[in-house]
Amino acid sequence: MATYRDILDQLNTAVAVVDAATDASFRITYLNQSGQSLFGRSDARVIGLPLVKLIRDDHTTPAVLSNVLATGQPFTKREAPLYLPDGLVRVNYSIAPLSATELLVEFERLDRFIRIDRDERHVTLQETMRKLARGLAHEVKNPLGGIRGAAQLLARELTRNDQREYTSVIMAEADRLRNLVDRILGPNGRLKFKQVNIHHVIERVIKVLDAEAPSRIRFERAYDPSLPEIEGDFETLVQATLNVLRNAALALEEVDDPVIQLRTRVLRQFTIGTFRHRLVANVEFRDNGPGVPDDIAENIFYPMISGRPGGSGLGLAITQTILAQHNGLVECESEPGRTVFSFYLPIRQPDTCAKPFMAEKASLESTRG
Repeated sequence: MATYRDILDQLNTAVAVVDAATDASFRITYLNQSGQSLFGRSDARVIGLPLVKLIRDDHTTPAVLSNVLATGQPFTKREAPLYLPDGLVRVNYSIAPLSATELLVEFERLDRFIRIDRDERHVTLQETMRKLARGLAHEVKNPLGGIRGAAQLLARELTRNDQREYTSVIMAEADRLRNLVDRILGPNGRLKFKQVNIHHVIERVIKVLDAEAPSRIRFERAYDPSLPEIEGDFETLVQATLNVLRNAALALEEVDDPVIQLRTRVLRQFTIGTFRHRLVANVEFRDNGPGVPDDIAENIFYPMISGRPGGSGLGLAITQTILAQHNGLVECESEPGRTVFSFYLPIRQPDTCAKPFMAEKASLESTRG
């Protein structure tokens, strides 16, 4: 029979249990998986801490918490500041009696609803772009094949070399356009999914970049050693990572002290598109370059969009396609001096671990009242 803690571990909202049985400081005795993800700490590092150490608020003092136990009256605080390792966020939290000495504290991160809706639109956009690209490829490649074939037949009928040079140009340009369409479509063929260490992927790309410009960029690593291997295709993940880091390297060419920070961590009960995954690998690439130009910031994952003169505008579009093929997501936040690209990759592919998103969304909306 499942205990209440087993049930709480399946919730998408962060939940903590605090107990006043030992002393009146209301120490944390339990933090569910979503809570560990929210606070960026494992339960081993949190259990035993007074609640006021996690959230500094007038409503979490021992006196207020004791009154909740004494009266049995729960309460909710809205838009409270919560200081996390990544910065300040706003949360709604509720405190309610659980037993004679225990209180249940539920945290609801306000930006979560915004992110879920944004990700849903993002995934829909990705699928629309893939369908558009496939349709465009079909419409373009068919006539290109005819043009190239006609040029080949014409070349056989021509006797002068100077005339054949023109047919050679036609065939070469047809091949170039066909290759361009293939690049817009991104990797084709079936991916070879197997167990992949994402840190090995990143280190492979760093070696490539360091070989191109030895020691020019300082790479700062903050890898999570507990991050498990993911189910993925090693070669295409290398390509996706290379596209992002090469863009970062080019953006840092005029920076005096170029730095790229590489960070990995595990996210629990994380929603991507239409599915909630039990475990997701989050990979962040941060650089101190000038940032993405404002006029293209909203469209950088579209094909042919580039902020660099001479850029093809295909690298990030291909990266997005690769992440989508892994049922993952890529996002970007940018401002002058700080650009962050984030990969979200399921540890296990959805057919074995994901839960329907709509059920979760309905649950979230019901908690809002």
